[in-house]
Parts: sequence; C-alpha cells; structure tokens
Amino acid sequence: MTRARFDELIHPSTRLTLVATLAAADWAEFAFLKERLRLSDSALSKQLATLEEAGYVTTERRPAGTRRKVRARLTPAGREAFDGHVAALRAIVAEAGPAE
Repeated sequence: MTRARFDELIHPSTRLTLVATLAAADWAEFAFLKERLRLSDSALSKQLATLEEAGYVTTERRPAGTRRKVRARLTPAGREAFDGHVAALRAIVAEAGPAE
C-alpha cells in the first residue's frame, strides 16, 4: 500500500506533469517530453537534472547517428514518491468533501 506523502519537489506543475508522463511509460525520449511539456531544451534539462539529483529519475544518452538521444525514466524511488504524492493529493480532495 502506498503511503500518502506530499512531495514538495514533485509538486510544481511542470515537475508534476513530467513525473506523471514518466510514470505512464517505461522510458520517454527527450524530444517527446519537450513537446509534451512545451519546454525549451534548457528548461527540460534543468527539470530532469533536479529530479535526477533527488534520485527520482534516471537518464540515458544513446548514440543515434552523429548525435546522442537522451531518454528518461522514473526510478523506483521516483515512482514511490509520485504514488505517495498522488495519494496525498487524493486525501486532501477527499477531506474537502463534495462541493455544495
């Protein structure tokens, strides 16, 4: 069972969208993430680096012709943090009760 835990690192909307996107895939290509999140190369690189530093994401650089392609995925710690954050958000919403 996932322990509900609000995660300040994941919570900002850009990171939450990035982590949610990675949670739905095994690996995601940098170009796909860039398009999905509508970020510049540098902005996406910064977000990935922040998550990687926290141990939530791992990246891999693979040769692709004369260039290198970057792809990313959640680590087990990242998936646990995401699941806990989602559980915490659900608990907050459930405590609010139905709108009147």
